[in-house]
Amino acid sequence: MTPLGERLRELRSQKGVTLKNMADELGVSSAYLSALEHGHRGKPGWLMLQRIIAYFNLIWDDAEDLVALARSSDPRVTVDTSGLSPEATRLANLLAANIADLPPEALESLIEALEAELREAAIKQE
Repeated sequence: MTPLGERLRELRSQKGVTLKNMADELGVSSAYLSALEHGHRGKPGWLMLQRIIAYFNLIWDDAEDLVALARSSDPRVTVDTSGLSPEATRLANLLAANIADLPPEALESLIEALEAELREAAIKQE
């Protein structure tokens, strides 16, 4: 399941609607919506994302949060390290080879560490 899929499932549960009802309202198949929730489809396009936001009546921060989740929910990621350092290539390959075996706590720890490094680099660039 992708971060977007997890959030969609939470929103459906809060609204008390079935996958089929939501799919009918959005004009898509329930199979598509199920695949989107489970990460078997790529992230939705901008128009579909806007329809989902409207369906749940999301505004401001909630809408922005859903867009951000969609950006980080592509289940088929490609990392091109050509032209980067050997460390970048090593990191990409190490993660690709081992991500399925990492426990949730380790994944969260890696995410937090990377986000902290990115924030620090952004501050230094200002």
